[in-house]
Amino acid sequence: MSASPQRVALDARWIFAEISGIGRYTRQLLRHLPLAAPGIEFVALFSDPAVMERECSACGTWRPPANLVPRRVGWGLFEIRGQVGLAGWLCRERVEVFHSPNWLIPLPAVGRRGTRPRAVITIHDLIPLRFPQFTPRARKIRWLPLFRALVRAGARRASAVIVPSRCTAQDVTRTLGGDLAARVHVVPEAADPEMLAAGDPSCEPTAGAVTPTVLYVGRRDPYKNLVGLIRAFARVRARLPAARLVVVGPPDSRYPEPEREAAALGVADAIEWRGYASGPELAAAYRSAGVCALPSFYEGFGLTVLEAMAAGAPVVVSNRASLPEVAGDAALYAAPEDAEELAAALLRVLTDRALADDLRRRGRDRARQFSWERAARETIEVYRTALRVDGSPLSSQTPAGLHV
Repeated sequence: MSASPQRVALDARWIFAEISGIGRYTRQLLRHLPLAAPGIEFVALFSDPAVMERECSACGTWRPPANLVPRRVGWGLFEIRGQVGLAGWLCRERVEVFHSPNWLIPLPAVGRRGTRPRAVITIHDLIPLRFPQFTPRARKIRWLPLFRALVRAGARRASAVIVPSRCTAQDVTRTLGGDLAARVHVVPEAADPEMLAAGDPSCEPTAGAVTPTVLYVGRRDPYKNLVGLIRAFARVRARLPAARLVVVGPPDSRYPEPEREAAALGVADAIEWRGYASGPELAAAYRSAGVCALPSFYEGFGLTVLEAMAAGAPVVVSNRASLPEVAGDAALYAAPEDAEELAAALLRVLTDRALADDLRRRGRDRARQFSWERAARETIEVYRTALRVDGSPLSSQTPAGLHV
């Protein structure tokens, strides 16, 4: 077996006060990596002291594992001075592997031949580069040349790139260069164990079993297709007047189109906009749903799908990108641009109890096939691989394999 690093730094600054998808990913790594590799010291880097205290307390009953060391640094994620400051800190602290749970790394610290730390980055998706029309008002689009340069530099300097799906692996090599293929490793994510506990079949669904409720969880960026879901919901409500749509996710003033569409279609009074939800609130929302819908045009993984399945909600998703890879045979599928097809799938689940129960059972079984324990073990193997990779930038040659 190849040697493991003795000291790994994980950039936990991607965990914010309100947990995003990347924040949930980083949080689960913090909780599971130290347990999977007790011989490695994991240094978790924070800039917000309140977030640091919250996350480290959550890693253990009263304190984090002995091999998880929280450290506060004085630089925010996107501060230019942090590029130099963090690079120097990593070298002084003799960090062997630096893992960024997103694309941003301290460029001065990595990429030189034979040097440490080796960088590992996780790329969850490349939506702004592959489909800029799906996030038209994002800062990444306004600064697209800079964003493209930073993502490309991070990927090409990293000794290993982790992606959550084969779909994203193909996007990375297609968009950033086929010569990256040998350094790309697919490590699927998983649902929060809290969601699996909420999906215990001994607990019956609540409101969704009485009120036909469609649940949407996520942001309002156009690639999520919330407008398309509202159009489908209007068709559902025309045939099922008691139906309601619950939207869980932070409001976004950049994208007012969902609310406008709801008003134009006359279904605004049947939509509940709940905003951000914490873990227990989110689990309760999944359990009370008659069906959870994710009609995205594109997803790099679609963690919402696994969360819903784990918590016991039947799922309808689009037939695009990574979603069939994640949901398998445990969901109904619809074309995201076809509101009638999407509405028909939602109606089938809301009106056919046997089908809904079957999807709940298959969904829980599917969610159990993904685990953070496995993800942690496979991530540690990526660290070991990174130590064997030369730290110099990639050449133009095209290696043979894609690690899946």
